[in-house]
Amino acid sequence: MIKVEHLYKEYSSNVKVLFDINFTFEDGKTYAIIGSSGGGKSTFIRCLNMLEVPTEGSIYLDNIKVNDPKTKLENVREKMGMVFQNFNLFEHMRALDNVTYALKKVKKMSKEEADAKGTKLLQEVGLGHRLDAYPHQMSGGEKQRCAIARALAMNPEVLLFDEPTSALDPEMTSEVLRVLQKLSHTGMTMIVVTHEMNFAKEVADYVIYMDKGKIEECSPSKEFFEQPKSERAKAFLANMI
Repeated sequence: MIKVEHLYKEYSSNVKVLFDINFTFEDGKTYAIIGSSGGGKSTFIRCLNMLEVPTEGSIYLDNIKVNDPKTKLENVREKMGMVFQNFNLFEHMRALDNVTYALKKVKKMSKEEADAKGTKLLQEVGLGHRLDAYPHQMSGGEKQRCAIARALAMNPEVLLFDEPTSALDPEMTSEVLRVLQKLSHTGMTMIVVTHEMNFAKEVADYVIYMDKGKIEECSPSKEFFEQPKSERAKAFLANMI
């Protein structure tokens, strides 16, 4: 379970991004975070695993305070993986090596054990035929699916996705969204910042609508799209049609 209490983030007195966010993410649910650009969505999820350091407030993962200076962030990030919009693959490594690197380095697996797990994960995301491909040889959709396999390799409790399809064309977007749909409701908590309204509507359990650094509304996805409560959410959805 992730619990957020009174979260603020500012870069200076003139640049304030998040304002008093209080929220609890339920285990095993899929959340889509939507809203206009500049609303604080990416900053919010980057604070959850301390890629951005909150200015104030507390973040808890399984009752461990993530932003306590005494907390070992490597332990947090094993439980809370992240997939970025620009993939962040190691360019000098094959797809399989990208997936197995942390297994060997952090989990201390043997090469044989890590390769077996990495191969299985790449097969699950539809890349069983691309084990030896380097990132420059892969399409954007293949790179993102490789990045997802890499994140899954650590057996995280939570996966954070920061606009995982924003750099992709429609066909590649569909490839990645199919993988996310397959992952949802497998017992892992997924938090996805996205502009893909169909994903939010059809796959997510809950939709979080953010505006101007605050959570304006959180509702079950069907309810959000059919009967949004806040005027800002109504206006946002009207503009998306």
